Amino acid sequence: MASRDVSSQSNIGIMKVEGDGSFKRKASTYRDFITKDGKFAPEAGRYHLYVSYACPWATRCLIMRKLKGLDDLIGVTVVSPRMGENGWPFATADEFPAADADPLNNAQHVKDIYLSIEPDYSGRFTVPILWDKKLKTIVNNESSEIIRMFNSEFGDLVGGKPDYYPESLRKDIDELNEWIYPSINNGVYRSGFAGTQEAYEKAVKEVFEGLDKAEKILSSKKYLTGDTLTEADIRLWVTIIRFDPVYVGHFKCNIRTIRGGYPAINKWMKDLYYSKDLPAFRESTNFAHIKTHYYWSHTHINPTRIVPVGPDSDIEPL
Repeated sequence: MASRDVSSQSNIGIMKVEGDGSFKRKASTYRDFITKDGKFAPEAGRYHLYVSYACPWATRCLIMRKLKGLDDLIGVTVVSPRMGENGWPFATADEFPAADADPLNNAQHVKDIYLSIEPDYSGRFTVPILWDKKLKTIVNNESSEIIRMFNSEFGDLVGGKPDYYPESLRKDIDELNEWIYPSINNGVYRSGFAGTQEAYEKAVKEVFEGLDKAEKILSSKKYLTGDTLTEADIRLWVTIIRFDPVYVGHFKCNIRTIRGGYPAINKWMKDLYYSKDLPAFRESTNFAHIKTHYYWSHTHINPTRIVPVGPDSDIEPL
């Protein structure tokens, strides 16, 4: 029997936009939670994280995993940044520096993991994936929920770590996330993947309105909520670190650069990247993966797959 054609789920080059030319991201489909009294209990060595260094959503999870001291409890496998017709490949399908083979399922591509547990799966083959080695299934593929689990559910195994979604700041964090995600995190994609001039101009305007708002906040605060680093900072940071190297050119978000137009955001970004006390940010960032992925993989935007050599520095020194 012929295998099912899943190219529309794996090949971003044939991705479709809405009738008005706008890009609308589909919701993640695996949404189970790790909880002490649930089907997926917090256990050392039980879970594994599949990620791409290029993907901002996956990088959220890498940063939180490190901040919470979960490195020895939850393993990580990194895919190659060159996402082609079959989607994200592992190193056995596309050897690339700092990419890994799949040690658990021997998959060649991320799609193989999805189809191994759900042959009729109809969603996108995305990372991050939080995998349960015990039940051999996907727990969750929504980064905003994975970081919450990492933050809250493993405290008994690795105590003494800060809470990045503290009760006292949850209202502020939720309000920040509510506008940062559509205007900035997903806004750069809405700009870059727009299929009409009108859709692009609407999206890019909203990106810079969001950046203006973040600049105003960070002009008077160390972090988005004040003196406390929270998940809101992590969620914004993964987009900002990619902005000048990729989004300015590739996604046409070129009204201003971060380094040239947003001094408070730039300082906040650099302070976290170069922090000796918080190495999770720098250790979770690989600019070669980031730049290669966007410029090589999005052939509907960059058909030559030429990866730019600039900017002079991916991030400026402190």
